[in-house]
Amino acid sequence: MNYYSSYSIHYTYCTYKRAFYLAETNRPFLVKKITNELNIKTMSAFAYIRVSTEMQTHSNQKYEISNWCRQRGISVMAWVSESVSGTVAVEKRSLGSLLDRMERGDLLICTELSRLGRNMLMIMGILNTCAEKGISIHSIKDNFDLSDNINSKIIAFAFALAAEIERTLISQRTKEALAVRRLMGVRLGRPPGTSYKREYFEKNRKAIESLLADGDSLSSVARRYGMHRNTLRRYLDDGR
Repeated sequence: MNYYSSYSIHYTYCTYKRAFYLAETNRPFLVKKITNELNIKTMSAFAYIRVSTEMQTHSNQKYEISNWCRQRGISVMAWVSESVSGTVAVEKRSLGSLLDRMERGDLLICTELSRLGRNMLMIMGILNTCAEKGISIHSIKDNFDLSDNINSKIIAFAFALAAEIERTLISQRTKEALAVRRLMGVRLGRPPGTSYKREYFEKNRKAIESLLADGDSLSSVARRYGMHRNTLRRYLDDGR
């Protein structure tokens, strides 16, 4: 082996040794350089805090989140705090705007799942939205993690099932209520015309029937006398 070959081997060994040393010591500038060169999107962490009334403070939740992030070396990119009831729709809260700006791979941190919403269906809807967007969620007190795994798929399935059950129950309750009203003799549908319209129709009944007998359409006659065609049809049917 000549001098140049020996020098080349020694230089290569030193280069790799330095690279491993930098990686082991977790130098920030090396991590940033590798991330930029490979075009890797780093995770952004967002903290969400909610209280129901202005009388409550955000300090306890902020302390818990800060402490949890400090222990794990996580830097929070943005804090979102609001004083609003959990029953308010997500899109009308700051949480909705936060979820819109978050991207795949980001992390949403809260103290407990009840901060996201008041009822389970709303919470599952938020979890389903995050699962579809690839957003991870960690709830500190619940020790709950939502990420790109089988748990997310189970939650998405459970949400779809719960939503379908809720729609079925609403439809069933509506049909039962309508049946009860029919038994009580309540007339369903659009309310009948006012007494003024009825009197106006009776006063012009012969003229209206004459127009219809001459071939004018029901819609054109109804427009001429300022009423809906269904109202006019009902008045005509009632007189037969």
